[in-house]
Parts: sequence; C-alpha cells; structure tokens
Amino acid sequence: MLCGCMQAPRSPEPTAQQCAPVTACTLPAMSPRLNGDLLDALDVTRAAWRDCSARVDMIRVCQAKGLPVLTKKDDE
Repeated sequence: MLCGCMQAPRSPEPTAQQCAPVTACTLPAMSPRLNGDLLDALDVTRAAWRDCSARVDMIRVCQAKGLPVLTKKDDE
C-alpha cells in the first residue's frame, strides 16, 4: 500500500427501520408588547405548528407502512 492509503472502514450493519415515537408539540413562550412583536410572534407560532405538522405527517406515513414504533427501550 502507498503511504497515506488505508483500508476503508466497514459499513455499519443495516438496522430495521422504525417509526419515530409520537411526542407532544410545543409552542415557544413569547411576550409580545408591540404590534410588530405580535406579528413576529404569529410568524414563530406558525413555524412551530408547521414543524409539528410535518413531524406528525412523517410518523403517520411511517406507521401506514406497518413499521414498528421506536420506543425508549429500543433506543438504548
């Protein structure tokens, strides 16, 4: 072998696919004081709901495929 060349690391063994567990959606705490702050708070809230909705949709699609749900015990 040439100096600086080495064997590539082995690929990890494939694992069974599992769905992410369902978690509660949370909204960030805010204290708007002015109209501009209120508009910013609305944007932040909409983004949080959008992220939550995407996560729920991802889990729903996963479960529709019949994949098992990942639990805390499986994650350890």
